[in-house]
Amino acid sequence: MATYVFSDVHGHHRTLERLLERVQPSSEDEVWVLGDMVDRGPDPVGVIRTCRAIPNVHVILGNHEDMMLEFFHRPYDRVMSFQWGFNGGHTTQKGLSKLSESELIDTINWVENLPLGDHVEVGDRSYILVHAGLNPLTFSSRSRWTDITMDNLLHYQNREDLLWIRDEFWGWPHLFVDEDGKGPIVIAGHTPVPYVEDILNLGDTEVTADQGPRNENGECQIMHLGACKATGGIADRWAIDCGAAGGHDFRGRIGMVRLDDGEEFYESIREGE
Repeated sequence: MATYVFSDVHGHHRTLERLLERVQPSSEDEVWVLGDMVDRGPDPVGVIRTCRAIPNVHVILGNHEDMMLEFFHRPYDRVMSFQWGFNGGHTTQKGLSKLSESELIDTINWVENLPLGDHVEVGDRSYILVHAGLNPLTFSSRSRWTDITMDNLLHYQNREDLLWIRDEFWGWPHLFVDEDGKGPIVIAGHTPVPYVEDILNLGDTEVTADQGPRNENGECQIMHLGACKATGGIADRWAIDCGAAGGHDFRGRIGMVRLDDGEEFYESIREGE
């Protein structure tokens, strides 16, 4: 059994289908989706359907799904409607409008019940999985991490931080991995990797990354950050939003990582999709 994680597909259904066809997670594997299935790209509803159909899938709520829910809770709120549309919600609204009433209700109910975060253990390492990140001001040092302590950490996070946080999370010196290299790694999407690099370069931080946000062809790639003496040289957070929201012109891709061995898989957003 293998464990895969990806995030921030943003409506690029055809790209996601190609990635899943190439990786081919089996019915015994687990797959984690860290939110932002919808908005911007041409087929957000197709992305939702495909994600729901993956065997043993675990989906976490993203800020774009949250805006979608707010729109349906307050359909006559012009400010909410503008905010969602400004953030790419028109494609999602168009797709949802084509659904039957029963499928629309089923889709919204399913999204409403998505968790804000979770954790998984692979081999001898625990991973905390969230959409945007965690608020470092809520961290406390621990000599031993358990399911209960990680559950409590997520439970006491502010909802807005889990969905929207950027600079404070990526720019924090180090998180949960201790000087012996033990402790949970945090994996998050939400912030496209070129912007993560901007946070590190422009902020007052000493956080380093294992590689830049783009490969030799200018395509976005997963970044591992935070390796230092205090973490035993282990990168304590991974940025996996590979810029699909920006589409083909941004050289965006969907990035997927297999936690068992760290292998990464990518599928580029093609022109017109």
